[in-house]
This record gives sequence, structure tokens and C-alpha cells, in this order.
Amino acid sequence: MGRANRLSRLRPGALSVKWAGDRSGALPVTAISIAAMVAGWWVLALLNGDPSVLPGPGVVLPLAWHELTQGDLIYHLAVTLRRVALAFLIAMSVGGAIGLLMGSSRGIDRWLDPWLIAFLNLPALVTIVLCYLWIGLNEAAAVTAVAINKIPTVVITIREGTRALDRQLTDVATVFRMSRRARLRHVIAPQLGPYIASAGRSGISLIWKIVLVVEFLGRSDGIGFKLHLYFQLFRVDMVLAYALSFVIVMLLIEALILRPWEARATRWRRP
Repeated sequence: MGRANRLSRLRPGALSVKWAGDRSGALPVTAISIAAMVAGWWVLALLNGDPSVLPGPGVVLPLAWHELTQGDLIYHLAVTLRRVALAFLIAMSVGGAIGLLMGSSRGIDRWLDPWLIAFLNLPALVTIVLCYLWIGLNEAAAVTAVAINKIPTVVITIREGTRALDRQLTDVATVFRMSRRARLRHVIAPQLGPYIASAGRSGISLIWKIVLVVEFLGRSDGIGFKLHLYFQLFRVDMVLAYALSFVIVMLLIEALILRPWEARATRWRRP
């Protein structure tokens, strides 16, 4: 009973301070985890003993730095990130609109569900090859192929989020005769925020992988193109240098953009 009384006397900000401390404590854990990953890579390279098969961090990191200072890495990285951003915007916009429609209307959901299942099970490689054959070996085909592969997963996430909307809040909006724009902004969007953030986080991880495949198969620039080039030359060290640099950039995007976005979108759910 005494413990319950002590908890009841806690100031409203006490729990939020503790939660913030928990987040700040995650940084050392992340740093230690990354250091362990690098150490494991270094140990495997030593055990292998052949730098041409598995070069260690001491070989790959200087190569990545050289490519960075020479400008090649920055150029190809910027090209790939542009394709990732375009495909991401298209997939989130189109997939979000379709998911909202399917979640709001049973009739539309019945009509479009077979299409959704078909595109979900269509291999990414098939989509890429068909886009190159139908559209050509150009930028439009590359971005379209990536977006088509991501749209179905966005549709599913937003559809489920729309189905989970609080109907009582919708009824309140109807009673107060809110306009469609106001209803979307103040009633629907806040509730869909966590689902949109989830679709975005999972989407960016899938999109950049498909972008690399697209560049590997049919583009003359980008990180995927460089991986293809050094694959043909059997330069494992350069393959790892370009792959590692891009993974680092995507980890930074995840930490600096996507996680704060998701935290802000789900903030209203916290007690």
C-alpha cells in the first residue's frame, strides 16, 4: 500500500525523465555492438588468412577513404541515394493512397486484393527485368521497378492501420461536421502515423537493396554498378569498401531520420 502511495506522488515528468535516460543509455550499447561486429570481421579475416578472399578492416577502410577523397564514392553514392529517395516517395504516396482506400471500403478491398497478392508474390528480379525490357535501360525503368516492388508492402501496412482506426473518433468528426481535409488531418493522420512510420522504416531497408540490384543489372552508375564492376574484377576488397560505405550511410539515415520520425509518430500512444 505504501509503495502505491509513493508511486501516486510521482511528478508527471518523472517517468518521462527515466524514459529519456533509457534512450541515452542505448548509445553506448550501439557503439559496443558495432565494435564487436568489426572485431568479429577482423578475427574472421585473420583466421581466413587470404586478403583476396576476405580482407580485414585494415585493408577495406583505407580503400573506402581513398574512394571518398577521390570523389568517386561520393558521386556514385549520391546517384544511388537519389534513386532510393524517388522510389521511396513514389511507393509511400501510391501505396499509402491505395491502402487507405482498401482499408476504408470493403468493396474496393475485394476488387484489389487479388492484385495485391499477385504483386506481393512477384519476384523483384522479374519486375526489374520486365521494366528494363518494356521501358528500356534508363532511369525511369530503374525507379519504376523499385517502386513497384515496395508498393504492395506499403498497401498492406496502411490498409491494416486504416482498419484499426477508432470508429468513435470518426463518429465524433461526423457529428461536428468536420470537412474531409480536417478529418484527414486531425482524426485519421495521427492514428495512421505509427503505421506510416513502420512502412517507411521497413520500406527504406527494402528499397535500397532492390536499388542495388537494379544498378547491378542495368545502370552505368551508382553503388550497384560499382559492385558489379569489382565483382567482374574479383576485387573483394573494393566490393566490401563500397558496400560498407553505403551501409554506414543507411544506418545514419535510420538513426537520424527514421527513428526520430517513428518516435514522434508514436508519441501520442505513450502514457
